[in-house]
Amino acid sequence: MIDDIRDDAKERMDRTLEFLESTFARIRTGRAHPGILNGITVSYYGNDTPINQVASVIVEDARTLLITPWEKFMTGVIEKAILKSDLGLNPATASENIRLPMPPLTEENRRELTRVARSEAEHARVAIRNIRRDANNDLKEFLKEKEITEDDERRGHELVQKLTDVQIRQVDAMLKAKESDLMEI
Repeated sequence: MIDDIRDDAKERMDRTLEFLESTFARIRTGRAHPGILNGITVSYYGNDTPINQVASVIVEDARTLLITPWEKFMTGVIEKAILKSDLGLNPATASENIRLPMPPLTEENRRELTRVARSEAEHARVAIRNIRRDANNDLKEFLKEKEITEDDERRGHELVQKLTDVQIRQVDAMLKAKESDLMEI
């Protein structure tokens, strides 16, 4: 029973880390990375579809993405979607291909993106702590219903706290890596 609560908390915390990782991928650095387009969708036969499902997105060089739509008519649609996004990127269309150059970041942009990354990391920490709170409440509820002993409850709290500490350290490590990536010239 305690293991079930811990496993559920671990699964939810792992999903929080995955979400943080995908959020960090959308925060652009000076280098080209296909993950930067993950949040952008285009209308494809009436459905909102991610760009990577209607075109191939490859890294042409360190600062340029090459987007090749699978259907010719999608070139303009993809270009408009990138322009409407809040990424601040200007696509250059050449026949069927779209080149997406990554402009170098200014010092001010780097600091702002670092603040955004810190904010996202703090949201992840809060989510992990909320998961810990939920797990601890479940343990208290089981104790109240006399399904576990006080020793089991205390052991469960310790297990959940250790899990929380590990997950928070992972968030901190991910944040440190993203900050160094952003501040790198």
